[in-house]
Amino acid sequence: MDAKRHADLDHNKDDLPLRANTNHMLVRHYVLDLTVDIQKKVIGGNIVLFLEPGKGADGLSVSLANPEVRNPPDSDGEEAGFFTSDTYTAVPCVESQETNLGQIGEVGQPWDEESKDFTLILDCSDLLVSKVEEVDVSTVQKLKDLLDGAEADVDSQYTSFVLIQRLNAVPSDRWRQQQELYLQCSKVCSVQTQILLFHMDQWSLQVRKKGVRSPRDFPRVIRIWYETKPTGGSVRWTKDQDGRCCVYTMGSPINNRSLFPCQEPPVAMSTWQASVKAQCEYMVLLSGENQANPLPQETGFLQWNYYVTMPMPASTFTIAVGKWQEAIPRSQHEVEGKNAEPFELGCSDVTYIESQPADQSCENQGPHLKLKEENEQSSCIHEDYPCRFRQGASRAQVTIPYRVFSPFCHLQRVENNILPLLPHCLAAAHSILGTHPFSRLDVLIVPPGFTSLGMARPNKDSTGEVSESGASIVKHALNPGKPFMQVHYLKGYFLLKFLASKVGEEEFLRFFRLFVKRFHGQLILSQDFLQMFLDTFPALSSQGLTLKVLYLDWLDTPGIPKWLEEISSTWSHTLPVKEVKEEVVKWTLMSGSVGKGTKRKRVGPKVNFKELSPDQLVLMLEFLLEEVKLSVSCLRLLQATYSLRNQDAEVKHRWCELVVKNKYKAAYRDVEHFLIHDQAMGVYLYGELMLQEDWRQQALARRCFSAIKEDMDQSARSVVEEMIL
Repeated sequence: MDAKRHADLDHNKDDLPLRANTNHMLVRHYVLDLTVDIQKKVIGGNIVLFLEPGKGADGLSVSLANPEVRNPPDSDGEEAGFFTSDTYTAVPCVESQETNLGQIGEVGQPWDEESKDFTLILDCSDLLVSKVEEVDVSTVQKLKDLLDGAEADVDSQYTSFVLIQRLNAVPSDRWRQQQELYLQCSKVCSVQTQILLFHMDQWSLQVRKKGVRSPRDFPRVIRIWYETKPTGGSVRWTKDQDGRCCVYTMGSPINNRSLFPCQEPPVAMSTWQASVKAQCEYMVLLSGENQANPLPQETGFLQWNYYVTMPMPASTFTIAVGKWQEAIPRSQHEVEGKNAEPFELGCSDVTYIESQPADQSCENQGPHLKLKEENEQSSCIHEDYPCRFRQGASRAQVTIPYRVFSPFCHLQRVENNILPLLPHCLAAAHSILGTHPFSRLDVLIVPPGFTSLGMARPNKDSTGEVSESGASIVKHALNPGKPFMQVHYLKGYFLLKFLASKVGEEEFLRFFRLFVKRFHGQLILSQDFLQMFLDTFPALSSQGLTLKVLYLDWLDTPGIPKWLEEISSTWSHTLPVKEVKEEVVKWTLMSGSVGKGTKRKRVGPKVNFKELSPDQLVLMLEFLLEEVKLSVSCLRLLQATYSLRNQDAEVKHRWCELVVKNKYKAAYRDVEHFLIHDQAMGVYLYGELMLQEDWRQQALARRCFSAIKEDMDQSARSVVEEMIL
C-alpha cells in the first residue's frame, strides 16, 4: 500500500474494534448448543460462557483469587463414567430454543448508558440475540464435590463463584471430568430472581446485572440465546461444486463474531465444546480434537459433538456443514499410512499417557544450536492442558489420523491426488517441527470463492491492549483492499529466507523445532520469534544484526529491503533463471515483437522449447508480460505447448494477464473460467479488465461479476464493485 493511500484511510471505517473488556473478565470455556437450518440459512441455539475475573478486576477476594485446588473425593485418578448421561444429577433446563428466541431480555428496562453497574462486553456483530440469563450452577451436585463441607454451607451466590473457580482450575489429568461438568452446568436452568440486561451495537454485545458494580460480583456462568443472520460476515452460505447447499466459516476480518458472541482479542484464550444438530443427510465438521460420531435426535436430525482441550483464540473455531463425502484410500499402502499408530480416535477411546523419560540424545546438533536434553524435553511453560508434547506416544507419532472430505464431483481427484500426499506432509512436518500439537486432522475441499484473512496482531508489543479494559483495534482490518494485498506475506517469506541465510538452512530448521517446543500453546508476537532467534545465535550481534535493525529493515519500513535487492541480482544468474530467459528469447523472436527498443526478426516455426518446472513457467510468463506485444500465433502456440489453461492457478493467472494485455479474443473464455472458478486470485484481473479501453473486456468483467457476486463475501464484493464503477 503506498503512502498516499495509507494517509487516505479512514480509521473510523477501516479499523476493526475489539470491544471485549478482557482485562475485567475472561471467558475460560464456551459450550455451544446449535441447530443448523440450511433452508433458512440460519444457525440458532445458545452458547454458555464460563467466566473468570481478569487481571484488571480490582477488589478480588483472596479465596476467589487463589482457591485451593482440590480433587473430587471420588476421583482417585479414574475418570470412567464422567461422559455417560446417567451421571446427570442436576435438574435440566427444559426451555426450548424456540420459546427463548422469541423473547426479549430487556422488556420494560431500557438500557442506561450512564449506569455505574459493571458491563461485560463481548465482541459481536450481525447476531439476533433474544435473551441473556444467569445459569444456576448450584444445582449441579457433581460440581459441589469440588468443595469441602465448610465452603458448601455459605450462601448460594458465593458458592457458585467458588464452584466455577474450582471448575476452571481442575488439573489437566482430569480433563474429562472438567468437560463433563462444563456440559452439565450448561444444561441447567437459569437463575429466576433477576434477568440480565443486554444491549447490542454494531460491534458488541453488552451485558449487565442490576446492582452489580464490579467484575468479582458478576455472574460466573451466563447463557445467551441467539440466531445468526444469513448476511453475517463470519459464515458463508453457498452451494458446493455439486450444486448442493452448504455453509462454512471463513477466515475474515471480523473472525467469528457473527457466528457467536465471544472475546476476539488473541489474549482471550479459551477451550470449548459444541453440540451441532443438522438434518441427517448433512455432515458436520468442526475444529475439535475428537472424531465425532453422530447421534440420532428428533426425526430427521443428527447431533455432532466436538470438544477442544487446548486453550485457543475464539477466531480458530471453525464449522462446515454440507453433503460432503469422505475420500477413501485407493491402496493398502495408503490404508496403512492413514492408520499408522492410531491415537485418540474418539471421545471414548482417548487415553492420555504420562510423560516418559527424556531421550538421552539430540541428533544433528549444529555448532550454533546446542540442544541439550533439558531444552528438548523441558517442562511445558504454557497454562495447564492435556499437552501432547508431554506424552511419549504423541512425541513419537510421525503421522496422525486424517480424513479428507469433498463434494462428489471432486472425490476421485481428491483420492488420487490429495489423499496420498497427506502422510508425507504430516511426516515432513513432524521431522522438522516435532510433536503434532493435535491428535487428528480433517481436510475439506470447499467451493471456490473470494476469501479473506484472519485477524493480525495490531502493532508490536501493544497488541491487544490499548485501553484499561483490554479493548483494542486491528489497524485497517476492514479496509476492503486489505485482503487482496500480499506484500506482507511476500516480505514475511523473504524475511525468513534472510534469517536462514545468516545461519544456514539446517540450523534454521533446528531453531524452528526448538521455537515450537518452547512456545507451543502460548500467544506469541513477532518480537518473541526474532528475539529468540538472536538469543540462539548470539554471534549475529557482531554482524550488526539486532532486533531494532530487523524491525527497521523488514517490519516498520515500506518497500523492498536492501538485502532483497542485492540477492535478486545474484538470483538472476542462477541456472533455472538462465534457462527461463533462453526460452523467453525464443518466444519473443517467434512473435516478432518489439520490446525494450530492440527490433527482433521473426524466426521459423520449428523451435525446440525446453520443458519447464511450474515455478519456471510462472517466471517465463512474468517476463513475457513485460513485452510490448505478442502475436496471436505466438499466444496460440504458447498455450498449446504448455497447456496453460490446465495448469495451476498461479500459471493460469499469468496466462489470463497475457490474454487481457494482448486482447487475445480467442482465449477470453479462459479468462471467464478463471474469474469464476479461481475467485480468490481472479479479483486481481477485474481491475486490469476495467482499465482496458476494449468494451468487450469490460463486458466480460461485468458478466463474470454478475455470475459470482452472490458467492462473494461482502468485502470482496465491495472491492470489485468499486473497480467496475
